[in-house]
Amino acid sequence: EDTDISQREKGKYILIRDAEDYQPGLYDKPLPCFGCGIGWFSFLLGFVFPLMWYYATILYFGNYYRKDIRERPGLAASAIAALVCSVVLVITVLVLIF
Repeated sequence: EDTDISQREKGKYILIRDAEDYQPGLYDKPLPCFGCGIGWFSFLLGFVFPLMWYYATILYFGNYYRKDIRERPGLAASAIAALVCSVVLVITVLVLIF
């Protein structure tokens, strides 16, 4: 016990758990869709198939990102892209009608 006290006084760190008892965390596994996540994959694919933005928007408002918080930025970007696409579509239709 004297060695523990002397090491603490010197400011040295002590390993609390065994290094071989490593458990992988939530963020150690790769995201789906080629590692970029469903949100960013939908965002990129939405430039070819805009319906993917709306799919990701439904996932965003359905709190899909609670399964893995890393999905949130991509899903939010897809939701914003869906909003911009909708506004452009409405303006285009209004210009064509009137």
